[in-house]
Amino acid sequence: MTLPADIAIAPCPAAVLAEDLPAFGALLHACVHAGASIGFILPFAPAEAEAFWRDRVLPPLTAGHRVLLAARAAGRLVGTVQLGTDTMPNQPHRADVAKLMVHPDWRRRGIARALMVALEAEAQARRRTLLTLDTRTGDAAEPLYLSMGYRIAGPIPGYCLHPSEDRLEATTIMYKAMAAGTAATA
Repeated sequence: MTLPADIAIAPCPAAVLAEDLPAFGALLHACVHAGASIGFILPFAPAEAEAFWRDRVLPPLTAGHRVLLAARAAGRLVGTVQLGTDTMPNQPHRADVAKLMVHPDWRRRGIARALMVALEAEAQARRRTLLTLDTRTGDAAEPLYLSMGYRIAGPIPGYCLHPSEDRLEATTIMYKAMAAGTAATA
């Protein structure tokens, strides 16, 4: 699937995130309300969504320990993904993929795949050759990750609360080992 020409993906520096907190909060809020299991449960207020970006993403982004990629359509934020690079000294080759999200109105257009391709390029630029992530077991993103060469390390039962139901869910831990120059292509 080719990304539509009107959608651009680029790194989002801390200053831009700080200025655009309402848009990032609105994106997270919409994704959680559409059923995304990305760490939040309902009820989930817009102020909580904005606070996540300000309190949990902005500090490591400012410190240079996180890369935030933003997908925009005609200037409107439609998706994001994060690369966490704040690893222990014995893991300078590893990074964490976090919070891949595409606004519900913009799904099924290749944006999530394009964000992951851009993320892998950012990881390679930082000499990170092992990427890890977790995703809700059976989530719609799992086939995407598998199609991009991620492997399942295994599930962890009872890992988190379901976003809208009073029950625990499993998560699947996945990884991708990338040699230099082997990021996925769109």
